[in-house]
Amino acid sequence: MKRRVLGNQGPEVSAIGLGCMGMSVAYGVPDDAESLRTLDLAAESGITLLDTADAYGRGANEELLGRWLRERPGSREKVVLATKFGLRHDTTTGRVGDVDTSAAYVGPACHASLRRLGTGHIDLYYAHRRNPEVPIEETVGAMAALVEAGDVRFLGLSEVSPRTLRRAHAVHPISAVQLEYSLFTRDVVEGEMLEVCRELGIGVVAYSPLGRAMLTGSVTSRDDLAEGDNRRRWPRFAEENLDRNLALVDAVRSVAAQLECSPAQAALAWLLAQGDDIVPIPGTKKRRYLAENAAAAGISLTAEQAELLRRAVPDGSVSGTRYPEQALSRLGH
Repeated sequence: MKRRVLGNQGPEVSAIGLGCMGMSVAYGVPDDAESLRTLDLAAESGITLLDTADAYGRGANEELLGRWLRERPGSREKVVLATKFGLRHDTTTGRVGDVDTSAAYVGPACHASLRRLGTGHIDLYYAHRRNPEVPIEETVGAMAALVEAGDVRFLGLSEVSPRTLRRAHAVHPISAVQLEYSLFTRDVVEGEMLEVCRELGIGVVAYSPLGRAMLTGSVTSRDDLAEGDNRRRWPRFAEENLDRNLALVDAVRSVAAQLECSPAQAALAWLLAQGDDIVPIPGTKKRRYLAENAAAAGISLTAEQAELLRRAVPDGSVSGTRYPEQALSRLGH
């Protein structure tokens, strides 16, 4: 597995990481036994960046990773553990309610994550979303105190604006910004955000790099989505949008066939080709998908091949927004 460095002063990580959210929430019924075996395979494959958050299953995902670390002596030193804070759940509905990035909340949230993970420090600690009513300087100042205390090694932000990123970096170095980035979602990163990241020396961690599995080709209709799967609420998987989006997947599949790889591998290789400062974190709880994703790190695209993939999904061709309206309102502050 090739390695990359997140930012000018951030951690060295595997070129492809592992998003762990789906092991505990959002995509069907959890299977802890298979998820633990998938984590084992990730380690064997050289994947070092493991991404979680306190909001994933209301702490359940952090606890799962903590169990894996506890049952595999020596594994903690071999991984870069990333988690996030800031999304609080409504006690009535169980869904994410307020975004809390106040200084008073940062420390307790971090210490709760440390307990669930069963570790003495977090390698990369993100603000998951930003409450625009709280100055980013206040939030990052409190996060920086965690670095001074030894609870956290590096800081990150997720789904913020370029202006917020500049202000945050002026308080304490930001090693990574986590953003949705894929062949299906390019406008979030490309342009001003990527320019600012490269100017300041900040790495980009690309989540949902496979378009929530749509780019894998495994979703052919809404019937492929289990009851309770969050994607049933996502606009790009809605009846009125899905067929048009699947036609784009077919175009990606055609290019992938020329490359002699799977559509998922082509999509991940395309992201890797956008720069050494970009690290995709495809999520899965199944070993067969983990192996497929990890192998994409060995695919090097020419500029012409990368352009063919970009043309397969023309600008503005994807139907539907990337999140439902309420979730969209929490982005880009």
